[in-house]
Amino acid sequence: MPGNLVIIPTYNEKENIAKIIDAIFSLEVDFDILVIDDNSPDGTGDIVRELKKRYKNLNLIQRKDKLGLGTAYITGFKWAIERAYDIIYEMDADFSHNPDDLKRLYITSMDGVDLAIGSRYISGVNVVNWPLGRVLMSYMASIYVRIITGMKIKDTTAGFKAYKREVLETIDLDNIRSRGYAFQIEMKFTTWKFGFKIKEIPIIFTERQEGASKMSGGIFNEALWGVMRMKWRSFFRNYKRENKS
Repeated sequence: MPGNLVIIPTYNEKENIAKIIDAIFSLEVDFDILVIDDNSPDGTGDIVRELKKRYKNLNLIQRKDKLGLGTAYITGFKWAIERAYDIIYEMDADFSHNPDDLKRLYITSMDGVDLAIGSRYISGVNVVNWPLGRVLMSYMASIYVRIITGMKIKDTTAGFKAYKREVLETIDLDNIRSRGYAFQIEMKFTTWKFGFKIKEIPIIFTERQEGASKMSGGIFNEALWGVMRMKWRSFFRNYKRENKS
């Protein structure tokens, strides 16, 4: 019976993908995995296909082009909803998110939380191996988002999360406009506007040891202006949840 699904978007993660999959499948809690690979030229998708022979709960969607983080997760969310998974997790492939913390997200979700967030900033600044400038940029971006949106979430750009299926069913996924890292902000904002219960739990975020980072200045520019557009659109949207009989 479907329970937990971890969605991992990938692009050129051959150094990490097998190790992260092995680590997740070694946990005491049962997780299925869906890798969404954007046709990585380094053969990431081929590695996952080979691992599928060993792991029956490993799934792969390989897309033809590099289509972006937001569209990858929306593809994965729709796939999870169709298969009635109870809790759907977002996670990076590069070990910046500790696989052991999936269990803490699971426990938090089972305690009546609709969106559990692995937060770098809920208890200080818990980031390892980032340059100071990048830490400040990320931290100030979260403050900016809180000011514009009114959300109380400390880590508004966090990418390590667990959603109850009801959240993803309630959100009109086709109406999520952001495609890059602003996608993470828009999903939290929409979840918050619908009145779902959100909780942050502290994690330690560790910069990748292998492979190349996908972060760039353009990503933050997208988030900067995307938040303003998102807030403006929210004035014209109804966030009332339908009662389920």
